[in-house]
Amino acid sequence: MEMVRIVFLTVLMFFVIVTVHEWGHYYFARRAGILVREFAIGFGPKLFSYKRNETQFTLRLLPFGGYARMAGEDPELVEIHAGQTIAVRLNQENQVKKIYLDQLDNRKNVIRGEVQFIDMVDRLSVRLDVDGEFQQYEIHPQAMTVAKGIETQIAPRDRQFNSKTVGQRALAIFAGPLMNFILAFILFALHIQMAGLPVDNPTYVKIGEITKGAPADEANLQVGDIIVSINGTAIGADYRKMIELISASTDKPMDWTIQRGEETFDLSLTPRAMEGQEGGKVGIVPELPTRQAGPIETVTGAGTAMVDTTGIIFQGFRQLIERFSMDDLGGPVRTFEVTGQIARQGIEQLTYWAAILSLYLGIFNLLPIPALDGSRLVFLGVEAVRGKPIDPNREGMVHFIGFAMLFLLMIAVTYNDILRLING
Repeated sequence: MEMVRIVFLTVLMFFVIVTVHEWGHYYFARRAGILVREFAIGFGPKLFSYKRNETQFTLRLLPFGGYARMAGEDPELVEIHAGQTIAVRLNQENQVKKIYLDQLDNRKNVIRGEVQFIDMVDRLSVRLDVDGEFQQYEIHPQAMTVAKGIETQIAPRDRQFNSKTVGQRALAIFAGPLMNFILAFILFALHIQMAGLPVDNPTYVKIGEITKGAPADEANLQVGDIIVSINGTAIGADYRKMIELISASTDKPMDWTIQRGEETFDLSLTPRAMEGQEGGKVGIVPELPTRQAGPIETVTGAGTAMVDTTGIIFQGFRQLIERFSMDDLGGPVRTFEVTGQIARQGIEQLTYWAAILSLYLGIFNLLPIPALDGSRLVFLGVEAVRGKPIDPNREGMVHFIGFAMLFLLMIAVTYNDILRLING
């Protein structure tokens, strides 16, 4: 049951972080009047899908990301050419509401004819040869094409991504990372509210966490117990002294005095050596007393955490560039593994970790790497300076190459992660 809880919390965390990012793209694209065809969380086969207004909301199998697919970013899915036979259905205003491309004999209440002219982007008009008579109709801006049982809404020029101003497009792209920054700030603030702030001039150390199966767990110590003394040495608020005493007493019994509520009692505890770590360990995480944070302290603390964590992230980028090693990279498998370990420590630590990941995702997406949001913003910046867009084919090729390289890197780090798990 514990494993189910850990998996659920891990998947939920990634779902929230990715959904917030993609919702930023979706919301500001819709505000700019861009048709968002699909809002997807995950990649690969569909698990669940429903349509609301003009957008198909989809949950996919692999929870490693998501996307908000906007009209005009890719070649339109349906093309109709002169000479092609189609069937159209009109609404009450004699506008074309549906355009059928196949199974024409099975369509009812339609007008069937050979296309003489059709424009579903600018003029929104179609002219058909219906039994030797030419008939012209206006196409509704939200008309649907139907082929192989799939309905696809047309995208007039003013509903496409590239028809919007540089500012509108830039905001739709930047909104994804922006939502991650906002989420990170909220999570940092939430963590401060849950964990509290250190008390000024503390007088004691208490147990914050206990490792299952460790000496402290076997001795029935509990989270919140106050460590009064060890081997007759008063600990007070000096947790470093406590760690030194424990570390120097591997396999040697120690006399501990513990306060639990109003009760004070003695017990014997024997630190053990742990693989890969120096000195003895009893399996506890010491914690100083805390107090509830006020509203102003919460806001300033969350802001400080944002700044400090951003500095650490960029320091990690710099170290990765200076001495690149595949062992220093972690893909989805490693991230899920670490997140699961943190989830076992409690909701407080998972909240803090989720804030870090959300901030990291926002920063990483703003890097000028092809296929990422940062690269697309660079192209928009160049367009703003030169007064005209870069050739879409060239930009598309850059993003395609970048995506391919990122995909290959993802495969490599995932393979490396799996090998690390197998080899322990």
